[in-house]
Amino acid sequence: MKNTVCIILALAFALCAAGCEVELRSVSSDTLFVEPVELPEDFILGMDASCVPALEAAGVKYHDFDGSEADVYKVLRDSGVNYIRVRVWVDPYDSDGNGYGGGNCDIENAVEIGKRAARYDMKLLVDFHYSDFWADPSKQMTPKAWEGMSIDEKAEALYAYTVDSLKALKRAGVDVGMVQVGNETNGAMCGEKIWMNIYKLMDAGSRAVREVCPGALVAVHFANPEKVTNYQDYAKKLDYYQLDYDVFASSYYPFWHGTLENLSAVLSDVATTYGKKVMVAETSYAFTNEDSDFNGNTISSESAIVKNYPFTVQGQANCVRDVINAVANTANGIGVFYWEGTWISTGGSTYEENSAMWEELGTGWASSHAAEYDPDDAGRYYGGNAVDNQAMFDAEGYPLESLKVFGLVRGGNPVEIRPDAIEDANLTIDLNGDIILPETVNVVMTDNSRQAVPVEWLDADYAAMSSGGVAKYEIHGDAGGMEAVCYVSMVEYNFIRNYSFETGDDTGWTVIGGEGMDELYVENKPADSLTGEYHYHFWSADENSVEFALEQTVEGLNDGTYSYSISIMGGDGGETEIYAYVKINGEIAATCPMEITVYNSWDTALIEGIVFSEGDVVTVGIFVKCRGAGNGAWGKIDDALFNSI
Repeated sequence: MKNTVCIILALAFALCAAGCEVELRSVSSDTLFVEPVELPEDFILGMDASCVPALEAAGVKYHDFDGSEADVYKVLRDSGVNYIRVRVWVDPYDSDGNGYGGGNCDIENAVEIGKRAARYDMKLLVDFHYSDFWADPSKQMTPKAWEGMSIDEKAEALYAYTVDSLKALKRAGVDVGMVQVGNETNGAMCGEKIWMNIYKLMDAGSRAVREVCPGALVAVHFANPEKVTNYQDYAKKLDYYQLDYDVFASSYYPFWHGTLENLSAVLSDVATTYGKKVMVAETSYAFTNEDSDFNGNTISSESAIVKNYPFTVQGQANCVRDVINAVANTANGIGVFYWEGTWISTGGSTYEENSAMWEELGTGWASSHAAEYDPDDAGRYYGGNAVDNQAMFDAEGYPLESLKVFGLVRGGNPVEIRPDAIEDANLTIDLNGDIILPETVNVVMTDNSRQAVPVEWLDADYAAMSSGGVAKYEIHGDAGGMEAVCYVSMVEYNFIRNYSFETGDDTGWTVIGGEGMDELYVENKPADSLTGEYHYHFWSADENSVEFALEQTVEGLNDGTYSYSISIMGGDGGETEIYAYVKINGEIAATCPMEITVYNSWDTALIEGIVFSEGDVVTVGIFVKCRGAGNGAWGKIDDALFNSI
């Protein structure tokens, strides 16, 4: 025992001599429940903290758990974080030197962060976006200085830029442990959409890392693990081109990206098939519904998302713990990074005060100055921080108890289990039916288990709901002293069976055609659904491979006039032929043209004046044919309605 203590002290003195501020510390909590996860000693428990310098320039102060003002990177280290991730844009400024926002994350910003991370004995993951602003699955834009270059010229520019950037970090004493060559490069990177060109760019970045930081891991990064075949395709292409890399990294946001079981399965497949390390490069979860900067949040109770955890501090911690557990139990899983847990409000008391700092200091997601580079997105929707409710600090810069999950997850923290939140109830009720609210609701406990408790609904106006037409109501109640919410959707009687595919399959529907398509099935993904949790999904990569019809014969009709509607959204369709249709006695009686454009832009067809007489057979459906463009045509179909008029 004496020898062990001597070794630990000697190591601490050695690190201090090297310029690192190291102290022996432990993490404890009287309130946060954490189920233990068995982790290897070198498992990465990381935090993306790219916006900190911009926020501090705006006057943001961070504090430790004692309430004292402190260096936020020390607070992270003391809470169990052992790795910092920082994004890097090539030139996030306009010609007048105005920053684009999002922290104005150039290499100088990365150097400042890297030095502070090294001071507290944390390695740096350098996330090169190879863009002047945000790069993600929907945007992979070429830096301004590289526009017009051939692919070989662009690869050489990328190589030189990476070398220079890494050398700047090394000169500053930054401990570069890993480098991402691209960010969420789902079939595109730095303006390139052909895999041979993407490979050339990734190869240039990889060669630069091997040259300047030979001890660092080289990572590639993708998003949307719920699209299983995509990950298999990405890994196969990288293997075909023999890219030199170490880590296959994925984003995983539980409200968008499917189940943890699927995440583990797709990453394990890559790890075992190609011998790569795998990790989650980005994840996060909301701790509150509240917005703190007058800008609105991406994720809230009103969002169409999967909500497997309550929006509480404990819910946030449980989510992070479960993601860590999923990666730790994945073949070759090496770590998890929480995304921008330090990105909080700048603290202005009005929208105008905050907006001034978003514009001048880049503390919001985008400033108006970004319009010159990204006119279609940032140029139209610039503004503040839409993820402040997913940070691990409150609006005043005080750490949340959930931050301690990084330090407690190895040994667990088995405090007394208690109620944490009430799970929302959701009902869909026919306008002509009886309104019966549930007698019990589920209490979510701190260990994320559920217990049913009686509820008293306090403000349900049954008469108004019955007579108010098609509408959605929010009913509040009391469940053992905790507030309960029931969302009631009043709808017209719909003669379509399984109208929104909520059975989880295509019961009631008939698929015609579709042979040879890559994906054609009912998908469980609320974020991509018009209503509910399910929708009908299609995708196929090959040109002219998308062609099918989805239809249903309507039953239980009385003589009268009816309307039919159905909705679709999607993209990459190229030349398309899409329409809703009504058949009477086997012959098409009416059609309505439809189109797919971009993600989450739903097109709803409406066919009115459908006359039914006894003995008729009415069939409704949708026909989809796409030539395809880019990465293949895809789409979602939802909410088929057949109502009386």
